[in-house]
Amino acid sequence: MPTPRETILAALHARLSVLPATALRGEVLPERVPAEGLLILRDGEPGEPEVTLSPLHYHYQHRAEIEAVVQGADRDAAFDTLTASVGSMLAADRTLGGLCDWVEAKAPRPVDLPVEGAASLKAAVIPVVLHYSTADPLA
Repeated sequence: MPTPRETILAALHARLSVLPATALRGEVLPERVPAEGLLILRDGEPGEPEVTLSPLHYHYQHRAEIEAVVQGADRDAAFDTLTASVGSMLAADRTLGGLCDWVEAKAPRPVDLPVEGAASLKAAVIPVVLHYSTADPLA
């Protein structure tokens, strides 16, 4: 049986997978970026939990990251559309079906990356904070 952390990350990846862009989890940047864009979910860091004692619970603010990448002539508009779709998806269900207490994204910091012999990439990391509790930090 997967841990709550894995269940939450898998649910986030599943929701990213319904967007028009290709969604990967923990993969390296492929040689080609799909025309619709690319999203790569990084598991990130759970950080130090707050602990309550009766009953014992560990309350995490887990910081995952979504790398958003687009390529092509109209990459500014494509990037805006891609990041807005991620925001809309998260806003539609802030608890990932009841798995989290709350999910919130932070603003991306986009950068343009030149590619020799091809159209430039526009990319950013979108930090996503997953608020959840577990009875065991390893469970």
